[in-house]
Amino acid sequence: MLFTKKILICGVIVLSIVIGILYLNHKNTNTVDQSSQRSGGKQNVNLDEKSEQEKAEEYVEKMKPKIKEKLKKEDIHHFINDIKFNEKVTISPMGLIEVTGYINNEPEKLSFDASLYYKSNEVDSIGYSQEVGDRFTDWSKYSKKEKEEYIKTAYPDKKEREQYLKDIGE
Repeated sequence: MLFTKKILICGVIVLSIVIGILYLNHKNTNTVDQSSQRSGGKQNVNLDEKSEQEKAEEYVEKMKPKIKEKLKKEDIHHFINDIKFNEKVTISPMGLIEVTGYINNEPEKLSFDASLYYKSNEVDSIGYSQEVGDRFTDWSKYSKKEKEEYIKTAYPDKKEREQYLKDIGE
């Protein structure tokens, strides 16, 4: 009788170990390597759910018209002909979704970046290069002399200065 109890207890232990191994093995098949994300390591996720990066990219697609609208609203001289977005979408440590782009096919000079809060349906902020900021400047608030001095200083190259004046409608 004692021998039978020992065998029964050993059987239950072995069975528990086998069930535990099978459970862990099944759990690991639903683990996605997240080493490319900032948190690193492995995290358990349902493979049917979208990653945070995929959600952010879809949200950016939805928000692109609002970003364009906000840029065009600041374009008092109507120089913007085309707005393009870079493919890379990042999620900051603070949870902001950040997307970059450029205006009029000039990524080096006329660049911008937009920050979005997920599901707010608003553009939180837009930053842009100095050249874009100059083109958004309302010169009616300045004297003609101030304007001319600034433009000569900011755009010493004659071609750049002519392009700037063309962009602001002069």
